[in-house]
Formats: sequence, structure tokens, C-alpha cells
Amino acid sequence: MVKHKNKYGQPIGSPVRGWQACTFPPRSAMSGIWCRVEILVPEKHAEELYAAYVKQRHDQDWTYLPYGPFEHLDDYQSWLTKTCTGDDPLFHTIIEAETNKAVGVASFLRIQPGIGVIEVGHIHFSPLLQKTPVATEAMFLMMSRVFDELCYRRYEWKCDALNAPSRKAAERIGFGFEGVFRQATLYKNRNRDTAWFGIIDKDWPILKKSFQTWLKPDNFDTQGRQKKSLQQIRENLH
Repeated sequence: MVKHKNKYGQPIGSPVRGWQACTFPPRSAMSGIWCRVEILVPEKHAEELYAAYVKQRHDQDWTYLPYGPFEHLDDYQSWLTKTCTGDDPLFHTIIEAETNKAVGVASFLRIQPGIGVIEVGHIHFSPLLQKTPVATEAMFLMMSRVFDELCYRRYEWKCDALNAPSRKAAERIGFGFEGVFRQATLYKNRNRDTAWFGIIDKDWPILKKSFQTWLKPDNFDTQGRQKKSLQQIRENLH
């Protein structure tokens, strides 16, 4: 049933009253229990990141990125300096609290403050970060900045439609699948169909509670294994 119509009887979107444009994300750090997410500084973080990525076997985690792998540290640091120091994309590095080491990268990009839309991308988690509470908390901290601090209306995640791990990760942390844009771009001399996922501000309250519950230390046993999954917690909150 159409809720809103104009004076001609045509269906229209719901009104957005009192809207004020958002601001660009600040460059301040975001801190949690398991990690800190801070602006990527090539001369500070490149060596630790490169060392973490070298632990990958066969460089498989670079497959769906439009750059890399890099043969040498100098090549990687040079690329970071040339590509990752601007405002959009705004690159961050994820610092594990226990070791105080950089173990992964993520960025805000396609930042549209006027309409309150922002994307998370360039996500590259090293083996030291993958499938850990640190990785989940990093995503939570970035979402909290977007919705609680900056009051954006929409948060997007996009990936190669063939990138099954990325699609699974997006849905695990609460992004809804919205469709596939065929031949959306090309990279590394091959086609990319792009899968779109999104979270809107109305989704955030339940997602936030589920993250806060999942991230509590008492949700993990002595071996660091979760007692309840993020999805189970989220379903119980509905």
C-alpha cells in the first residue's frame, strides 16, 4: 500500500523532515575493547601491514582487490603513499589492542554528506585479523561513527559478485543484499559484476545492540570461541 502521494495522486517517497547535511568523517581514532581503528599513515603502518599480509598463502586475499599483491615492502609503501592518504577514500588501519600492531585496512569512500550516504570498502584483513573479534569490532566501530556520531542515513558495502567470503561477511554483520549490478566495472583485465549491500539508519538500533552483546568478553570461552553467534543474538532481538 502506497503511504505517500503528491497532489496529483502520484506515489512519492516518505518525507525527510528537518534534514541537515552530514559532515565528512573526522580523522580521529575509534577505540574499542579489542582494537583501535585509526587513519592509515604509510610511514607508520606499512611495515606491520606488509608483514601481516605476507602470512597469506598464495596471495589469495588480493584476488578481488583492484591492486596488489606487492612483491616488496617498498612497492607496497609507495602505493600506500600515492593512493591511500586522501580524504575519499579515507583509509584506516586496524590496530589489534593486545599486540598494538596494524593487522588490516578498511576505508570510508564515496562519501556523500549532502544526502547522508557513505560506503565501507577497500577491506583487506590479514590472516591475523580474519575471523576474530578484532575484525568484527573494527566494523562495529566504523558503523558507530557513521550512524551515531555523523548521523548518516545509509551505509553501503559493495564487492565482486563472485567474492563469496565478502558477501558472507557483509550479511553476517547485518548488511542486507540489494542486488547485482552487471558489468559494473572492470579490473585486472576482467569483468566485475558488483553485489550491493546496505544498512539504513532504521536498521542500526538492533544491529548496535547485537554487536555490543556479541563483543562482550563473556560471550567467548577460554579458547576464544564465541558462545552465541552475531546472527543468533540479532534474531533474538527482533
